[in-house]
Amino acid sequence: MDFCLSEEQKLIVETTRAFVENELYPHEREVERTGVLRRELIEEIKAKAIEAGLYAANMPADVGGAGLDTVTWLLYEKELGRANYALHWTCVARPSNILLAGTPEQREKYLYPCIRGEKWDCLAMTEPGAGSDLRGMKATAVQDGDDWVLNGTKHFISHADLADFAIVFMASGEEETSRGKRKKITAFFVDKGTKGFTVRDGYRNVSHRGYTNAILEFDDCRLPGAQVLGEVHKGFDVANSWLG
Repeated sequence: MDFCLSEEQKLIVETTRAFVENELYPHEREVERTGVLRRELIEEIKAKAIEAGLYAANMPADVGGAGLDTVTWLLYEKELGRANYALHWTCVARPSNILLAGTPEQREKYLYPCIRGEKWDCLAMTEPGAGSDLRGMKATAVQDGDDWVLNGTKHFISHADLADFAIVFMASGEEETSRGKRKKITAFFVDKGTKGFTVRDGYRNVSHRGYTNAILEFDDCRLPGAQVLGEVHKGFDVANSWLG
């Protein structure tokens, strides 16, 4: 059995390492000193990452990603991990794999623009008092005709200040199980600017300088049914299938 890297893997490693050294390292001191990753710097590095074929590399080839296998993906991540966390996670973005669960219409609106670097996503699960335990969340989604009304708070949501939309998981009901009642979960796309959806400044990081988080508040935020990601009440399955 040959455990040596393939030529393709060597190229990925060399390309990614060179990008980190030439495009990320020069900005580390500024980001670590100020704790701020400037938007114009993000856009500058993002454009170079797209040109180098390193942006959205986690996505399958059939949707415009690099289609890396698991080992090659880990080699890519290892090289990026040499740089400041905020620089590589923000400027060389890897859109959430959960976007692949969308309908064709949702892919056109959300997935493909993220892969092209035209939009940013953020994933909103974590809540005060519940952490990222989906079954313990208190934020709710109640169906009203063909619409859904969202209420509650999410926090520690990475990149929510930059994101154009959020992928939000909400408790949408309860079901009886052999162990008692269990919350049903539904996932939604929520566009920034939607009435009743507010993004507030999050918490200051002790580490990960320049990496941002935010608090999301939902106050009778009304969404059409087309904004449901996956099946109604099947958000837990969507998360398990696409987030591992």
